[in-house]
Amino acid sequence: MKELYAYLKDYFWKYRGRLVLGVVFVGLANWFRVWQPKVIREALDTVVSFTQFYQANGGLSAHPEAFGEIGSRVAWFGVKVIALALLMGLFMFSMRQTIIVVSRLIEYDMRKSLFAHYERLDQGFYKRNRTGDLMSRISEDVSKVRMFLGPTILYGLDLIFLFTLTIGSMVRVSPTLTFWSLLPLPFLSISIYWVSTLINRRSEKIQQQLAVLTSSAQEVYSGIRVVRSYAQESAMGSWFADQSEQYRAKSLSLIRVDAFFFPLMTLLVGASVIITVYVGGLEVVAGRLTAGNIAEFVIYISMLTWPVTAIGWIASLTQQAAASQKRINEFLKTQPAIVNPAPSVQVPIQTVFRGEITFKEVTFIYPDTGIKALDKVSFSVKAGETLAIVGRTGSGKTSIADLLVRMYDVTEGAILIDGVDIRHYDLFELRRRIGYVPQDVFLFSDTVYANIAFGKEGVTKELAAAYAEGAAIHQEILGLPEEYDTVVGERGVTLSGGQKQRVSIARAFAKQPDILLLDDCLSAVDTSTEGKIVGYMKSALAHKTALIITHRVYGMLEFDKIVVLDQHKVVQEGTHEELMRAGGYYAEMYERQSKEQ
Repeated sequence: MKELYAYLKDYFWKYRGRLVLGVVFVGLANWFRVWQPKVIREALDTVVSFTQFYQANGGLSAHPEAFGEIGSRVAWFGVKVIALALLMGLFMFSMRQTIIVVSRLIEYDMRKSLFAHYERLDQGFYKRNRTGDLMSRISEDVSKVRMFLGPTILYGLDLIFLFTLTIGSMVRVSPTLTFWSLLPLPFLSISIYWVSTLINRRSEKIQQQLAVLTSSAQEVYSGIRVVRSYAQESAMGSWFADQSEQYRAKSLSLIRVDAFFFPLMTLLVGASVIITVYVGGLEVVAGRLTAGNIAEFVIYISMLTWPVTAIGWIASLTQQAAASQKRINEFLKTQPAIVNPAPSVQVPIQTVFRGEITFKEVTFIYPDTGIKALDKVSFSVKAGETLAIVGRTGSGKTSIADLLVRMYDVTEGAILIDGVDIRHYDLFELRRRIGYVPQDVFLFSDTVYANIAFGKEGVTKELAAAYAEGAAIHQEILGLPEEYDTVVGERGVTLSGGQKQRVSIARAFAKQPDILLLDDCLSAVDTSTEGKIVGYMKSALAHKTALIITHRVYGMLEFDKIVVLDQHKVVQEGTHEELMRAGGYYAEMYERQSKEQ
């Protein structure tokens, strides 16, 4: 509970004006509500007293004016009850427009805050946590906290005001009848709390199982090609059916407990009404109360039924919100390993970003697995040069790309750009100056144009088409149903592997970066297409620093330098001609690939 209140206090302060106004509206709504039984009591007592008077003086038949007089009195009381109900309804509407609206505003703020925090977290976090769990916390858990902020606070305040005003009114009429009338209600509250606790425990288990189902379904949907290609539809379906069966069983156990709720409430409320009528009847016979008082107390009991019942419900919602807030806080307390440098040590990136890159004795060990990816790697690239990094799979090539855009920080050594350690640059500015095409190409479920223009504002369709031409994908885009307005589907599923790679390259070109970083992004294109892309890089991007990471040797591209990685170390370095003369791993790889071609 402390975590819940500690996290929400800032939001309460932010919306304090609306909340205070909401408290006032709750108080006024209940004040007008409590007046209604008093008016009804007065009306009933008036009818009884007039009837008794006329019966004592010859009966109602002897007084034709009696019906008109009684009718007018009852009509006046009816007008008062309607007026009080309208005022009560007005303030009930107002309290919902303040407190419930505040809960929605805080829910909106929380989701924005959590999403922004997700965006700040490093790659390791996303490797440790499943997508379904991330989605569950930002949707289901935040919704449960909102239920505490809205209905729980609203009905909690309603309960306090209604209890205070109602019981005060009852005690002023008859302390004895008040005691007997309220006697079953504590048992009702305790029973509902017990049932709500059971419901809460079982709800948590259902929530956990739902997270498993969500994550599993998301994985299968994302990997449907693999599932189908391995003919595992039946196996995955059986596994999902088993998880769904567990969810069904847990849901049924919750429903069985929930079935006790309303019968139990009806039983104890009925007992309270019976006691009120019996004890009240004795008090009327003794001359201490009137028939109107009994009607008034019965209405009060009906009014108190929901607040008393709500005690258990409120307690259950509060427990659920506390559990959900704890889950949310687990992620909010997770601090990213990659952070912006403090302003005192930050080095501003110059308007002209030359792009000279230096790796100095860089060693990198993946923090989650402890696997060493790079071992004292050193090389340099001058501004405007083109560098190829080649090596077999697992030699550490992709790790160099991840380190250069600070997806991770080096374990030892340093990476310099224009002579400055990249850890001293503003993270946003650094990444804004680098055009990165990762090995695992990702496209958003949006139009082709939106995907190309993603990295830079102000990219028109004409410019997007020019960059697509440079990436050798323009003609194929024109062949799509709606050309550049064609939606590519989730993760670009409607495009082939080579098409996705080239759209991703066009996106990097559109960014007009100072440093171009291509991580094995030409593996799915043929030699002719590769030649067009390389030609564009030679002309339009000739003055840009470019790093091309690959396991292939590009004979048509004149690299200023080639770095050869093997066993996480730099084993060779030089131009193509120098490396061919030196022999070794690079020359062997080049000869082998030439024979294959």
